[in-house]
Amino acid sequence: MNNFTSVNEVANPNKLVQQVLDIKQNTSYPKVGENKSLALIFFNPSLRTRMSTQKAAQNIGMDVTMMNIDADTWNIEFENGTVMDGSTQEHIKDAVQIISGYCDLMGVRTFANLQNRHKDYEEEVLSKFLEYSSVPIISLESAIRHPLQSLADLTTIAESKIQKPKVVLSWVPHPKKLPQAVANSFLEWIVETDAEITLTHPKGYELSKEFTDGIPISNNQKKALKNADFIYAKNWSSYSNYGQTPEVAQNWVITAKKMNLSNQGKFMHCLPIRRNVVASDEVIDNSLVYQQAKNREHAAQAVLQNIVEAL
Repeated sequence: MNNFTSVNEVANPNKLVQQVLDIKQNTSYPKVGENKSLALIFFNPSLRTRMSTQKAAQNIGMDVTMMNIDADTWNIEFENGTVMDGSTQEHIKDAVQIISGYCDLMGVRTFANLQNRHKDYEEEVLSKFLEYSSVPIISLESAIRHPLQSLADLTTIAESKIQKPKVVLSWVPHPKKLPQAVANSFLEWIVETDAEITLTHPKGYELSKEFTDGIPISNNQKKALKNADFIYAKNWSSYSNYGQTPEVAQNWVITAKKMNLSNQGKFMHCLPIRRNVVASDEVIDNSLVYQQAKNREHAAQAVLQNIVEAL
């Protein structure tokens, strides 16, 4: 594994999930990262991703440096050929080459701006890091994917030991416009398993066909939740009417009553979660969200180990 930005860079996703499980069960970690350094670059806020990746790197003996782009460095210019006589002071081409000269691996976190679909789906920021970096790149979430979250999610589902589980990815309400990264990524990872996946969302919230091709889709949430083993809730804004949030007449909040439609199903969410907006307190307090969050550490460690061992 040279980079980790999507499931497409993983030769065997199920084998990687098993490696995560093995790491979780064996806390005597090999110090394969000794004398190696990891730079974590954040364009956006982070709690679980920041702490879990730092802890994972420390588990294998790596040194970690973190940088918040909005607070710790110059304003970055992304357009090539620009006359930089405005508010930007450093070009991404220069910044990435310099940063990669100070470390052995680099993690990058950036969100979609939800203004320009083409730029977001071309991964304007992440693609620049991949182009200019001299060291491997790990996505800590990008405009359209969140692979570390997805790996932790698959690990959480695998821990249940349910054969061919029925998994439902459900759109849920949120007061803000959110990217499609978590939903996109979860779909492209879950289809690599033996799970039966269904996607449910209101009309107007269709995801890109790049991620939904061949997946059953329902606009009836209650019908989709019937007999589900896992209910993964996530909000996202519109893909077709990009970045917008069309009005939804029905109530899509996940409640205990809706959970009762499932097969004693377990509720999942990537966090942070707005209680009693996305799901009720009762649902969240009896969910897998903390288990998912803990598995973020082990997922990151598996990825780091694989990349370090390939250096």
